[in-house]
Amino acid sequence: MINIKTSREIELMSVAGEIVGDTHKYLKPYLKPGITTAEIDSLARDYIISRGATPSCYHYEGYPANICISINEEVVHGIASNRKLKDGDIVTLDICACYKGYHGDSAWSYGVGNISDEKKYLLEHTEKALYEGLNVIKEGARVGDIGYAVETYALKHNLGVVKELVGHGVGSSLHEDPEVPNYGKKGTGPLLKAGMVIAVEPMLNLGTADVYLLDDDWTVITADGCPSAHFEHTILVTKDGYTILTKR
Repeated sequence: MINIKTSREIELMSVAGEIVGDTHKYLKPYLKPGITTAEIDSLARDYIISRGATPSCYHYEGYPANICISINEEVVHGIASNRKLKDGDIVTLDICACYKGYHGDSAWSYGVGNISDEKKYLLEHTEKALYEGLNVIKEGARVGDIGYAVETYALKHNLGVVKELVGHGVGSSLHEDPEVPNYGKKGTGPLLKAGMVIAVEPMLNLGTADVYLLDDDWTVITADGCPSAHFEHTILVTKDGYTILTKR
């Protein structure tokens, strides 16, 4: 069931989203060669808690860390460890926070130090693909319109569109209906209505769209080892457009 949020729920989700966006801003200066992903995870946990929220990812379906940290060919759900960031890496932070029972969710990919032109291209166009998807959102549009816009832009720029992983509704549960794929056909899928809150999150690869799951049962990587990027905002559908709840 797709939930239409009340004004009170939207108020709480706006706070949760603000905390997520601020956590990204807080962590960005730390993303330098030599820091471990475990250190980033601890910094994120402490900051989220300092804002009166809790990390939504922690123990979500057994996930062992506070945020998801994925490097280079890791698409999503990388687990914090003693691994150090290196000059030239791409690192994706997927941050979720729960405030008074409601969630915010935003992933963002960052270059570490000096990255290659190919990785710069991937980051630039995956972020732009996110906004291509957002820009079709308003009451009366369809979920398929979002996926069509993302996929069309991605394929135009020769990027692989991951189809096994999708966006989703957000609310008192971290993942709610509807699913929001990064591919689709115009005019298909659930109808968007004002008051719906969804996460739109293109995951695009420099090479093949194919991915597989590592033995840790969480980390998803590209099948060809090429880098992947991931950009996500939680947004509120409005009568004539959308409002980003996870502004940075």
